[in-house]
Amino acid sequence: MNKWNSTAIKCLEDEAEAILSLIPVIDDNLDKAVKIIMQCTGKVVITGVGKSGHIGAKIASTFSSVGTPSFYVNPLDLYHGDLGVIMQNDVVIAISNSGQTDELLRIFPQLLERRIPIIGMSGNKKSLLAKYSQAHLFVDVKKEATPLGLAPTCSTTATLALGDALACCLIKARDFKDSDFARFHPGGALGKMLLTKASDVMIKDNLPVISPDTKLGHAVILVSKGRLGICVAVEDEKVIGIVTDGDIRRAMETSQNKFFDLQVKDIMTKHPKTVSIDTHIIDIDKIMNTNKIHCVLVVDEENRLLGIVDSFSTVI
Repeated sequence: MNKWNSTAIKCLEDEAEAILSLIPVIDDNLDKAVKIIMQCTGKVVITGVGKSGHIGAKIASTFSSVGTPSFYVNPLDLYHGDLGVIMQNDVVIAISNSGQTDELLRIFPQLLERRIPIIGMSGNKKSLLAKYSQAHLFVDVKKEATPLGLAPTCSTTATLALGDALACCLIKARDFKDSDFARFHPGGALGKMLLTKASDVMIKDNLPVISPDTKLGHAVILVSKGRLGICVAVEDEKVIGIVTDGDIRRAMETSQNKFFDLQVKDIMTKHPKTVSIDTHIIDIDKIMNTNKIHCVLVVDEENRLLGIVDSFSTVI
């Protein structure tokens, strides 16, 4: 039982330590890298060989998803005719653990001749990659996590984490908002929540509308018939309150024999939470969670009831 747990735990501890070891070596080069990318009017081209290439592809994907156009390309392809994809207004991020990878360094003369900014990421401050980079991000990893200490594990994890840190800096620098994120993720659940509005999900038919003068006995019937567990008090076509099944139960406990003499207006919550048809459901979800309620009323500018959004409607 649990034969391999200790090995897995040791791996996770080593990789966590590798990430934390980056904190003391963060320096002005990070600011330089952010400045270079923010001044870039083209794309960020990320390149690296082998495992560094896989990490580079992930970093490129993250950049693109948060407002920094980026893509990965293999340096071998660049060396054999694809250098044309890198334009004069682009920036190159080159990744190599040793900083001495020959296949990567071969393209540097062309980049330097065209004065294309290079941001290097490596574990060697004295490497050629560090020397020829306008900003060098030092990935300081003392050991790999595998029992043999050979396969890239800590080094790739730390590089990926530093790439994420750079992406976070760019999010702040660009003042990138959740609405911007939604535009790049329209098919995902978060994108849908950010783009979907109350008008798209609200219940519009057979709304549980009731007069504030209605006796609670009739209100019980209305609430029990509907699946929302509420009734909305409307007067002169305007919303003036809401009664929930919880309100009714509490009224039964406190008033007892006088319960059936009470009217909706005696127990209703005045000024219930309302939203417009253009309110995004992610904001509606926040309102419900903050106020510990399971639905909100959708009203127009005159406070007339248009629909109801319940907690099930915000689940995408």
